[in-house]
Amino acid sequence: MKNQQVLLAARPRGPVETSHFRFAESEIPRADEGEFVVRAHYLSLDPYMRGRMDDAKSYAKKAEVGEVMVGTAVGEVIESRHAKFKVGDFVETRTGWQLYGKSDGGGVRKIDPAYVPLSAYLGVVGMPGVTAWIGLNEHGRPKAGETVVVSAASGAVGGVVGQLAKLHGCRAVGIAGGKAKCDYVVNELEFDACIDYKAGKLDAELAAACPQGVDVYFDNVGGPILDAVLAQMNAFSRIALCGQISGYNNPDALTVHNFRSFLVNRIQLRGFICSDHMDLWRPALKELGTLVHEGRLKYRESIVQGLENAPAAFIGLLNGQNFGKQLVKLI
Repeated sequence: MKNQQVLLAARPRGPVETSHFRFAESEIPRADEGEFVVRAHYLSLDPYMRGRMDDAKSYAKKAEVGEVMVGTAVGEVIESRHAKFKVGDFVETRTGWQLYGKSDGGGVRKIDPAYVPLSAYLGVVGMPGVTAWIGLNEHGRPKAGETVVVSAASGAVGGVVGQLAKLHGCRAVGIAGGKAKCDYVVNELEFDACIDYKAGKLDAELAAACPQGVDVYFDNVGGPILDAVLAQMNAFSRIALCGQISGYNNPDALTVHNFRSFLVNRIQLRGFICSDHMDLWRPALKELGTLVHEGRLKYRESIVQGLENAPAAFIGLLNGQNFGKQLVKLI
């Protein structure tokens, strides 16, 4: 048997294409002293990976051309020479786009697939869920009775934001692309409203859905949607800036016209990266895991089968084709 891998073949200049990736095979790694080998079951695909493909200054190390694409996976330990990890343990690990990887245990957490489903540790009880928890609680600081708006509301992060806002006693308003996604956000996730930005009535429908204005905006997309929300922001409102996916392939799409709203409404804008708040991961994961285990926090997954389908699924994610958390099932 061989280890299958997806490598970064070239850096994109504009939209990502399948030609930017290359498939390779290698020997299955063996554990040296203090290491263990993991057979991945699921691979996470996330918008941040687009930034890692660029040769630009960022908050994290870029992916190198010719190396395995960066990414997080969950899987089972199949060989161990590490004192704290044994064969049969399930773990979340940053082994990238490949079937097998090895680790010295740094940044790895043990997980229990009997408590919540294994795949959930890459989504609602993983980095996306923690991102939602930190962005909303630390930077949005919602109070009961306030209106919280979140873009990409049917996604892995946005769906958690709105549900947590409801637990805070807030009015939760989502923005998503397409009627099916908006119906899911309202009927399944129980947001108070969801606006289909593709319907062409964003400004009017946002104003109608937020009659008391917007107190907290959790921004995943930037661009025209951010502009529309700025027109509805209240005085002393807060924006948690999580992502700018509308401009990942086209930075010109991020132009903001309603910038004056920041001054007029004394808006507090905070860009954040969840890895800057490692002290909050434990309480966030504990709460998220409990809510999922008790059936009080819902989520949805888009799953493709096979590592060979990872590049196309990633491109679809960047174009908004996924519904919920995007995963690749590897076993």
